[in-house]
Amino acid sequence: MKKLNYKFNDPKLLELALTQSGADAFENNERLEFLGDRVLGLAMANLLYEMFPNESEGALAQRHAALVSTDSLAMVAKSFGFDRRVRHGHMTAGKLKHMMADAMESVLGAVFLDGGFAAAQKFVAEIWTDIARADVTPPKDPKTTLQEMVQKLSGGGLPEYSFEEATGPSHSPIFHATVSAMNKSASGTGTSKKSAAAVAAAELIKLF
Repeated sequence: MKKLNYKFNDPKLLELALTQSGADAFENNERLEFLGDRVLGLAMANLLYEMFPNESEGALAQRHAALVSTDSLAMVAKSFGFDRRVRHGHMTAGKLKHMMADAMESVLGAVFLDGGFAAAQKFVAEIWTDIARADVTPPKDPKTTLQEMVQKLSGGGLPEYSFEEATGPSHSPIFHATVSAMNKSASGTGTSKKSAAAVAAAELIKLF
């Protein structure tokens, strides 16, 4: 089991980050998870931007989606022994992976509140640099991964994408995409329709 290489100024934040709503309906990690998800997204984007200076936006987006996926987060959380430390209520075996991923995001949110973005960024870099470096080529496009997942789970269905009108200045528009499948949906933004759809697909993958 790896050691969590961060010392909290406020240890109660870590305790809160490892408390699921099933264990405490009021004092739990849901808000920290929300915060940690956003902090992780930016910290990971910065890490990959520096690690792979010659890769395109699409390749970076593919790496990003894989590294912040539920599987990746759960793997990292388990390496820290969170599966034995998280306080939770009744839980089926199928929920363990999602619980671990949520806990990892919550801990990152706690690090951000405790030490600021620089501490959170360092925390992410120390954990994910070697994981990112292990993949010589970018992982599969999130849209392809989502399509294969939905086809398998639904017996042949396909995700449906929709796009809103671009926002921002004409020379640098921001595109907005939403993807739906199996009564779930997620949204994403990007500098092109393609990148926005990839981000949306990556977000929806996290919900399965």
